[in-house]
Amino acid sequence: MVEGHGFPAGPDRARGREGPHPLSPGSSPPTARRVLLIGPRTPWRSRLAEALEAGEQIEAVLDFDAGEAGRGLERPGHAADQRASIERIVNRERIDTVVDTRLLVDSTLARAREIHESNVIGTESVLAACGGPRSPVRRFVFKSSAHYYGCGPDDPAFFTETMRRSRPPRTRIERDVVEAEALVSDYAVKHPAVSVTVLRCAEVLGPGVEDARARLLGQPAIPAVLGFDPRCQFVHPDDVVRALEHVVRGDRAGIFNVAADGVLSLSEVSALLGRPLAPVLSPLATGLLAKPLRLLGVRIPDEIVGRLRFGGAVDNRLLKAAGFVYEYTSREAVQKLAEDQRRDSASGRAQPRLQ
Repeated sequence: MVEGHGFPAGPDRARGREGPHPLSPGSSPPTARRVLLIGPRTPWRSRLAEALEAGEQIEAVLDFDAGEAGRGLERPGHAADQRASIERIVNRERIDTVVDTRLLVDSTLARAREIHESNVIGTESVLAACGGPRSPVRRFVFKSSAHYYGCGPDDPAFFTETMRRSRPPRTRIERDVVEAEALVSDYAVKHPAVSVTVLRCAEVLGPGVEDARARLLGQPAIPAVLGFDPRCQFVHPDDVVRALEHVVRGDRAGIFNVAADGVLSLSEVSALLGRPLAPVLSPLATGLLAKPLRLLGVRIPDEIVGRLRFGGAVDNRLLKAAGFVYEYTSREAVQKLAEDQRRDSASGRAQPRLQ
């Protein structure tokens, strides 16, 4: 059994201190047979379902559509309804493995309160549905984000899975990620018989990904902070799918960073995309100057503003030590995006603008 770095115990968990994994030494969960995927239906998640179904080892892959961000989240009782629905599926279908891909890391998707409800209250509901006294769940996989580490001027060159944050969360998305992971850690401690895996994904970049970062890189000129050329690290969506499949099929308990080899400067990214940098943000007032850009139809989310100054990267060696092989480097992920943009341009399809 190959284990990732474990979940810290107690209240220090949200601050990133190290600690033992809640699984007892030598314990091993049963092989995944019946899998439930939870999250909005997306093309890459459909590919994950197809990949899991293709193997003889897995008997069934079921889908629970958690819906789009904000849809119905303001309705009283929605979280309880979701928990009851998932619990019924888990018990009726004898689900042994749950893969939760709901976490939202793009604040442009919905209002802040709705995203928080989905990220934190939704995670709490899913975990409660999997933690009943007679629950058949023996493996839980949570797709998280490298936003867990934040970004700042004194960050290490690469964050490993056991490193603490350099400062408290500054953006709503960072706070959501930290809170959601704390809930998953609590679940792992309270359910030691369940193998719990967290995948902290770098920024996902590639064809078909239409989040705030991809839209930013699709502008005629890429906004930048004057005097800064931050480091950028990405992961191709195909590798995210393969990483999820890897930990579902194998015994991979713990926390793993998911990020491609290689780090690029923002100027290198712009050169690969054939789009000039536009240093329109002042390093002394990035938040203030980002607001006027919205009047021009360009919105830079808070979780990206900091990365335009300091960037960041994570250490990906632990997952590779567990047998995972990436198909794309960060450079190749950008090159694939450039190819996609050129095809769109040739076909007359307009590049999406930041809203």
